[in-house]
Formats: sequence, structure tokens, C-alpha cells
Amino acid sequence: MRKCFRFFLPAAILAILMVIGGVAVAQEDMTVVNDSAFKNHIRPDAVFNHEAHNEAAGIDDCGVCHHVYEDGVLVKDETSEDSECSECHGDPGDSRNLGLVVKFHERCKGCHEQEGKGPVTCSQCHVK
Repeated sequence: MRKCFRFFLPAAILAILMVIGGVAVAQEDMTVVNDSAFKNHIRPDAVFNHEAHNEAAGIDDCGVCHHVYEDGVLVKDETSEDSECSECHGDPGDSRNLGLVVKFHERCKGCHEQEGKGPVTCSQCHVK
């Protein structure tokens, strides 16, 4: 019984740390924009280093991209960081998820055009 406990406790602690560590660094490790709703890729994933982008753009408020709306009204001080964009913007019946593609382009390309900075053409984001 003691041998089992000696093995189980460190293994359980390690597993918990891996889960916590994985969640904590998930955004930091992000290098492309992707969503599990995209089954049939038309182009390669858009290159996107989450941390470097937000630092360079001076974005401190996660809600700028990870927004939450209720009844068409933006909910202040609430974010959707733990959700995929397709949970609100996807169409499971659309195999290419064109509605989701439009939302990504509106958010990313739209901001780049508004700010006069960042890529705006297909090949600048979807690098082969």
C-alpha cells in the first residue's frame, strides 16, 4: 500500500502541475490562429504570435479580441478567453466555416486597416 502511495502522490502532483502549466502557457505558446471548427483548410493557419503581437500592439485588455456579447450588447469586464471563437461565431453545418472566416478577418484585418499597421493581404497572414 505504501509503495502505491509513494508513486501515486508524486504522479498526481506532476499531472496537476502539467495541466496548470499547460493552461498558463497556452496563450504564450500560440504561434498560429486556429479553431477546431476548421476541418477543411483553404489556406495554411494564419501566423500569429499571441504574446509578441499584443506587446507590439499595446493590447492589455483581453476583451478587445476575446469579447462577450449578451443580447447584442458588449459585456464590459468579461472575456471569452477560455472559449474557441467558433463557440459563438461558427456554423457546424458549414464544412468550411465561412462565417467564422469572415469574423476572423473582420477582427484581425479590420483592426490592422483601422490602425494602419499589420498584414492585410492573404499571403501576409497565411504563410506557406
